[in-house]
Amino acid sequence: MVHVPKLTLADATAALRNPLAFIAGRWTPDPRTVRRAALTALVMAVIIVVTGGAVRLTGSGLGCPTWPTCTDDSLTTTRAMGLHGVIEFGNRMLTYVLCAAVGWAIVAARAEKPRRRSLTRLGWAQFWVVMGNAVLGGIVVLVGLNPYTVAAHFLLSSALIAIGTVMWQRTREGDGAPLPLVGKAVQQLVWFLVAASVLLIAVGTVVTGAGPHAGDSSEVERIPIDWETVSKLHAVLAWIVVTLTFALWFVLKAVDAPKGPLNRTRELFLVLLGQGVIGYVQYFTHLPEVLVGAHMLGSCLVWIWVLRVLLSLRERPGAALDLPGPSAEVAVGTHA
Repeated sequence: MVHVPKLTLADATAALRNPLAFIAGRWTPDPRTVRRAALTALVMAVIIVVTGGAVRLTGSGLGCPTWPTCTDDSLTTTRAMGLHGVIEFGNRMLTYVLCAAVGWAIVAARAEKPRRRSLTRLGWAQFWVVMGNAVLGGIVVLVGLNPYTVAAHFLLSSALIAIGTVMWQRTREGDGAPLPLVGKAVQQLVWFLVAASVLLIAVGTVVTGAGPHAGDSSEVERIPIDWETVSKLHAVLAWIVVTLTFALWFVLKAVDAPKGPLNRTRELFLVLLGQGVIGYVQYFTHLPEVLVGAHMLGSCLVWIWVLRVLLSLRERPGAALDLPGPSAEVAVGTHA
């Protein structure tokens, strides 16, 4: 039988004053638990983007016409609001699941021994981005799905995914100073890739704001620009990202780079090919909702893998030697 220590008055007071420190003083998670907690938060960040897209693509953006309550008289959806109300309110509820996942990542990071303040800070950064995006989501509803606020909502979600990706990677590394695995020229090429990817995502939000899927059956303001023209610009940027990725792979092969950067770059190229196929098919089939949703998921995956390529260019001493999965090549002991 497991002995459960009694909670004294002093313990209860300490728990109220600083619950994270209280938990950390009595629990040490396995490193795998910390990694899984960080990965769970990242997965939930992607899920909330996809379900948010489902809200828009089903015309449920104003299923709950106000915020923070669903209606002026009800905190939750009502039967009279039908399926649209259920979809919109369900997406709001998923925000709490996302908060729980981020909270679990913060608790696990704080309790890890030895304490890693960098991980805890990344967890809290995710928390505040989630809070800010929840408020921005409410503003989106209050202003009737203004396309500029919808674009900002998605971009902030992309920032959350970026922080989540960095935290997940940091749980798989040590806390030593980063050691570069490639030269500065290659690093600069990857930063060009990151910049092009940011532009690709930003222009994608303009396509969304000008396109036919306004998010509700009512008359919703759109960005006053021809969405097909912006789509072509979006496609050009996508080809630039693909070209940079292809060039990066050849450069890494030429300089005999470690397997980590090579593998991440190859994976990114495959993700980009899949995303490109979906993008062209959805364009020539007049943007069916299912394919637009798949394209949103692909956008998240492209962004994650671009960041994984960037993070694979260095290693940090002190990482565990039993790292599972495709990033094991960049564990401690791997040098250029």
